[in-house]
Amino acid sequence: MKTLCILGSINVDHVIRVPYFPQAGETLTGSGYQIAYGGKGANQAVAAARMGAKVAFIGAVGDDDIGREMVSAFAKDGIDTTAISTIHNQNTGLAMIQVADSGENSIVISAGANGDLSPALVEQHRAVIEQADTLLMQLESPLESILAAAKIAKQANTKVVLNPAPARALPDELLSQLDMITPNETEAEILTGVKITDDQTACKAAGVFHQKGIETVLITLGSKGVYLSQLTQQSQQGQGEIIKGFKVQAIDTTGAGDTFNGAFLTALLESKTAPEASRLAHAAAAISVTRKGAQSAIPYRQEVEEFLAQHD
Repeated sequence: MKTLCILGSINVDHVIRVPYFPQAGETLTGSGYQIAYGGKGANQAVAAARMGAKVAFIGAVGDDDIGREMVSAFAKDGIDTTAISTIHNQNTGLAMIQVADSGENSIVISAGANGDLSPALVEQHRAVIEQADTLLMQLESPLESILAAAKIAKQANTKVVLNPAPARALPDELLSQLDMITPNETEAEILTGVKITDDQTACKAAGVFHQKGIETVLITLGSKGVYLSQLTQQSQQGQGEIIKGFKVQAIDTTGAGDTFNGAFLTALLESKTAPEASRLAHAAAAISVTRKGAQSAIPYRQEVEEFLAQHD
């Protein structure tokens, strides 16, 4: 069975619902406060594991009860937690999340132990990366550690995938190591300078990524679906298409992109085509936005298969 190695963040989420996002100086009365497990890396690992992937997770938690509880929960989902380090005298990463009645979210993060996931720590887990078929990363870990992991993977012929979130500028030194990138519209614009408004601008943005040597570009477009572009022998510009998603009534979009990424790569590791993988990932993400929370909202494979059967 092929292995997906995920290097990324582990956060405890403090979530509160609000009627809308407050303006500066404004106080709102919220409701439905809850503590949930999150972090982009953790969400993607859980999503992949629940889709049936063999997952190894490289990350860090603090020396606290919540960190230990989260690692235990990962193990129950079947994730290999051997490469999750406990950082002494540090707290587990923290996210403060407001969820508006519209379903949109606003998030503030404190890195905590995630900031201690150093290149030296990555090097300690070199074998985990080398033995994996695919390495998936995000941007809630130190950039120098992400680059170090990408280089290890590239040398070992492990496919390197980056979900460039949260949005930020990235050096070509990192982008040149990637086999696949999965930005949303905002992240794609920051990295390419192209504002995405339609198929043509999505194609243009994908072309910029292709020019940097990235073979597969997947730009998530919210309710419109995803723009998938792949380099072929016939076209060095990439051949792209919009793959539509599913319309559902969203109540909380937290973790939807992470669910998509985890499910998408699971399907690719099962030798599904990219369009087939996109459809499975769309279904998983669609289910997740109809539920509250991040990891608590991520569906299991059987639920996704049933959803797809109903929508065929």
